[in-house]
Amino acid sequence: MTDVALLGIRHHGPGSARAVAAALAHWRPDAVLIEGPPEADAIVHLAAEKDLVPPVALLAHAVDDPAKAAFWPYAEFSPEWVAIRYGVEHDLPVRFIDLPAAYGFAASSDDPGEEPSEAPADPLALLAEAAGHDDPERWWEDVVEHRTPGADPLAPFAAVAEAMGALRAEGLGESRRDLRREAHMRQQIRAARRSGFARIAVVCGAFHVPALETMPTVAHDRALLAELPKKVRTDVTWVPWTHRRLAQSSGYGAGVPSPGWYHHLFATEGDPVPRWLTRAAALLRAEDHPVSSAHVIEAVRLAETLAVMRGRPLAGLTETLDAVRAVLCDGSDLALELVRDGLVIGDALGEVPDSAPAVPLQRDLSRLQRTLRIKPEAAPRDLDLDLRKDTDAARSRLLHRLRLLGVDWGVPARSSVTSTGTFRETWRLCWQPEFAVRIAEAAQWGTTVEEAAVNKAVGTARAAVELAELTGLVETCLLAHLSGALPAVMRVLADCAALDTDVAHLAGALPALVRALRYGDVRGTDHGALAEAATGLADRVCVGLPPACVGLDADSAAAMRARLDEVHGAIGLLSPNEAEEDDGLADRWAATLRSLARREPTAGPATGAPGLLRGRAVRLLLDDGRLDSEEAARRLRLVLSAANSPSDAAGWIEGFLTGGGALLLHDPRLLALLDEWLTGVGGEVFTDVLPLLRRTFAALETGVRTTIGSRVAAGPLGGAPAAPAASGELDRARADAALPVLALLLGVARPTVPRQAAGRDT
Repeated sequence: MTDVALLGIRHHGPGSARAVAAALAHWRPDAVLIEGPPEADAIVHLAAEKDLVPPVALLAHAVDDPAKAAFWPYAEFSPEWVAIRYGVEHDLPVRFIDLPAAYGFAASSDDPGEEPSEAPADPLALLAEAAGHDDPERWWEDVVEHRTPGADPLAPFAAVAEAMGALRAEGLGESRRDLRREAHMRQQIRAARRSGFARIAVVCGAFHVPALETMPTVAHDRALLAELPKKVRTDVTWVPWTHRRLAQSSGYGAGVPSPGWYHHLFATEGDPVPRWLTRAAALLRAEDHPVSSAHVIEAVRLAETLAVMRGRPLAGLTETLDAVRAVLCDGSDLALELVRDGLVIGDALGEVPDSAPAVPLQRDLSRLQRTLRIKPEAAPRDLDLDLRKDTDAARSRLLHRLRLLGVDWGVPARSSVTSTGTFRETWRLCWQPEFAVRIAEAAQWGTTVEEAAVNKAVGTARAAVELAELTGLVETCLLAHLSGALPAVMRVLADCAALDTDVAHLAGALPALVRALRYGDVRGTDHGALAEAATGLADRVCVGLPPACVGLDADSAAAMRARLDEVHGAIGLLSPNEAEEDDGLADRWAATLRSLARREPTAGPATGAPGLLRGRAVRLLLDDGRLDSEEAARRLRLVLSAANSPSDAAGWIEGFLTGGGALLLHDPRLLALLDEWLTGVGGEVFTDVLPLLRRTFAALETGVRTTIGSRVAAGPLGGAPAAPAASGELDRARADAALPVLALLLGVARPTVPRQAAGRDT
């Protein structure tokens, strides 16, 4: 007869992992069966390699549709990983017995047998409630996770099986899928028996143990499995995992909230609390928090005292964190979050050997990571790149290509180095386990990162429907140095730009194209075609913008104002790059702004451009020096006249002051005009324009708002500013008053003021 030991565990439980290790060492099975995808039987032997370092996960995905994927993560404290390691170290057959992943990928979402009739109850919650505890996690910690194996290593599993059997006998919710999974597990146990193994250890979730203890007929299980859909081709491999990802409530075994703490419990012999608090103190000291050894001693005492007061056999995570907050962090929740993030969760990232199966794209990426010396890490970190260096330029190209493929390993960030040049980039790097799925999905585009990015760019361009999407793609191709894709993308861009007559679309597309030109200079890219396309777009915007702004409502005007600012900045960058024979783009753009500023409504709002856009055009002309302050004051006076509607005037003011209100301080006439208009607005109209004015002035700098308020409070603003002294005349008294300060700053002897000169000026 074959003996079968059913070891019911809790996924990712350190207490269960220790119990499994003790049970296997005591029972010494001939074969180990584990709840997991049978497709992984072919690669389970890789667990014997030293380069396979947990946390890792089994990744299974459909060959024809890699987006259909599933993970089975394992940490060092996972009972399944302990069983795998025991099997490969003792050269035992290790088989996964759960339902094949291929069935899950093939199952349709509308299968009526997949979902339970009602939401299944949480077994731990029911057991904790029966034991008189209101916190299932704390109850499980006390009875399992903090427990050390006793004289009979199999006794805990028998107790858990009895408890689960009682729950399932009471009708604990079961789904049809669970029944099929358990039928497949029983079939695999029968197959192991037929193989002649005398002692078989089965490691599975405790919930399934009652269904595996009593074997129904083979016909019964075959009938359940006959309902399964047809298998799909599936690949499986090992991929790195992280503690942070394990802490998320998703995936196999639904994550655990404290993987770093669980790892410490599993790896630490004896009392884990003092060692963990010592690590917490080291972490806080590294963040400049004053924590001494005396703090650690008092924190240990407090954690143990709290455990006694709460009736717990040992201090758990709750008591330990309470002690950290009170003693090490001085009651600061902010400091406590550092401990939670660094120790309770942690940033551990697993490793996978090169011998693990992988798509060619993944192998090329691994080669580039080694060549460019950028190692994937779970902890976010900033990477500053100087594009004048070959290695940094290659790193930049890799990160841009991966973003094009949907692998956001690096995200552009604000540089910590103050620089306005385009030769410097900063990236925030953070590797996520799900990138393995995205790389498998991107493998359809090519076998290398460059080839896949080129093909993806061309495919995206052909499927694009908006001009802005294409110009953004052109910018990405330049940043990623995809010379193979750029001609095809440019052809699609030229065709789309020729057919698109919407000025808003043209205006939205121009900035990205101009940025691409600017980056092309840094990367040594031939941008002749780009310059031609950008200049053509700019000319069309200059011609079509004023008519396109007529009759816009408030929301459309706000959107157009944003595009107006972007186009203005883009043309400022584009003008130096124009061909020598075409040096009038800046002048044409200034003429466009003048035309827009003159489009005032003559017979209602629909007959002219909104005041928001007209005011913005005047401000841009003023800032560029193409309009003097006298003309700006005249236009403001006309807008604020009684003939114009208050709402249009308020919009004009908002557009005029957007970007900075310091000009109201430099030119008191503008402030006086605004003050005079505002005090003359009627009560009902004032209520209507107040939100616009508040929004306008709220956007100004704090110092500007304060100074404007003080000047208005000081008295009437209608007086003309004091005339400057005539050319050539010197106010000696005021000049002499500054001499001592200048002498002090320059470090020279204090000059003596001639008595005659001083007397005469006095």
